[in-house]
Amino acid sequence: MKRLNSFPPVADRNARTLILGSMPGQRSLDAQQYYAHPHNAFWKLMGELVGAHPHLPYEQRLEVLKQAGIALWDVLQSCTREGSLDSDIQHEQANDFAVFFADHPHITHVYFNGAKAEQSFRKFVLKKQELPELTLHRLPSTSPAHAGKRYEEKLLEWRNITRHNSV
Repeated sequence: MKRLNSFPPVADRNARTLILGSMPGQRSLDAQQYYAHPHNAFWKLMGELVGAHPHLPYEQRLEVLKQAGIALWDVLQSCTREGSLDSDIQHEQANDFAVFFADHPHITHVYFNGAKAEQSFRKFVLKKQELPELTLHRLPSTSPAHAGKRYEEKLLEWRNITRHNSV
């Protein structure tokens, strides 16, 4: 199995919130864009919450997130995986969050895009890297593979990002 590598973080120094996925899916890796699968609800949610609408050019969506104080990254720097399912991820290596949080000192809240992102963070990052005090929240996955909740239910939970972030 080929080793996959994630993307650099999307963030500026004024970020207050970090949204973490686990590892980009194959469509995202091919496009070199976060949440590139057309059925992933991430950009639709971000469009409703902060104006980073899916019809905007990708770079413009990233700028809207940054202006809203939101950083975007993945827990894993690399892994092996066949296909795109989180359940198939193996041989994980976490990103360096100690350096990231030192460079982004205003981030106090971390939101996990689904269970795998939270599980990986707790297993490979918490108590293994030097981190500031953070408030951690798991949100329902935006992946099309996570069909356990309707879009409206996901939107309701994802609104928590804007409540604390004053966006």
